[in-house]
Amino acid sequence: MPETPLSDRVLYSARPTLRIAGQEHERMTAQLLAMRMDEAEGGMSRLELRFSNLLRTTDGGAEVAFADDPDLRLGTEIAVYAGDADAPQEIFRGRVTAVELTYASDEAPQMTLLAEDALQTARMTRRSKVYPDQSPTEVVQTVARELGLRSAVTGLTSSRGTWVQIGESDLAFLRRLLGRFDADLQVVGDELQVSTRANAQRGVIELAMFSQLARARVTADLADQVSKVTSAGWNPIEGSAVIAEVSQATHAGPGRGRTGAQVLCDTLGERSEHVGHLAVSSDQEAQAVAEAAFDARARRFARLEGLAEGNTRIRVGSHVRVTGITAELDNTYYVTRASHLYDLTRGYRTEFSGECAYLGR
Repeated sequence: MPETPLSDRVLYSARPTLRIAGQEHERMTAQLLAMRMDEAEGGMSRLELRFSNLLRTTDGGAEVAFADDPDLRLGTEIAVYAGDADAPQEIFRGRVTAVELTYASDEAPQMTLLAEDALQTARMTRRSKVYPDQSPTEVVQTVARELGLRSAVTGLTSSRGTWVQIGESDLAFLRRLLGRFDADLQVVGDELQVSTRANAQRGVIELAMFSQLARARVTADLADQVSKVTSAGWNPIEGSAVIAEVSQATHAGPGRGRTGAQVLCDTLGERSEHVGHLAVSSDQEAQAVAEAAFDARARRFARLEGLAEGNTRIRVGSHVRVTGITAELDNTYYVTRASHLYDLTRGYRTEFSGECAYLGR
């Protein structure tokens, strides 16, 4: 399919729009020199904004642009909208966590704002707690409520159990828990969204090499590929051993072609991996851990590092269909990292990382 135009016009403004407490801040938007918004699997997006702190006055003079601005305090709610300035889309919402002022004799003064999304609270909240007889979904819902967030959980249907958080931040605990079941978390606004990789899909974007895709580096790597993963443990209630064995991907993600395991067996031979660092106490849990470990390795077979025209739809969890590289590497990649960048020299652009379990043909 052809690429979707980023605007109805050939030439359009892609200067980000900044909003404080829900209202557009025209001075901040006009004084913006550079922006970087980073998001990755595991949640918590980060924002860096750099401004010129020198403002021209109508009489030909100059003054400090942000002198004791009440809107620019630590903890202020800030949102960034990007894309076509006539129809911008929100790419970040969070709170200011740091303010930096820079002065030098050979350049205009500058101000830098740093912000994190709503998971900043989860990063800073450290506790020890036991969640007895709960499903992973119920644990996520409980933690979200304690953080003041709504929750939306998809595809996480694992069995009940007792989960222990020992001296961990809420964010580290959620990452560890969800990693056992091949799930990821992201915050959108004030909603904690949790989904297994099998159910994560935040849209499909078509990118053609030397069109909207300006640069690409794709690596097909057998180093971490395996043909079998095993997991074992002990069921203390029944007094019996538990074991699971997985020899093919359960949720390999988007794309088509030959898997890394198939290429591995045809070239270097079979390899197995045992997951011994995670305790499991039931056959179902052992199976889930083995499947998650096999799937994670399988999906990293082909890895893409790309630079595209600024596109608000390229987010963690979206699928990028790439064409114009080679028949083997043209495929659909799952986005695992995205950085939305802007400056006065190169404009708005998006760097991203993607992964695919297949080689085409």
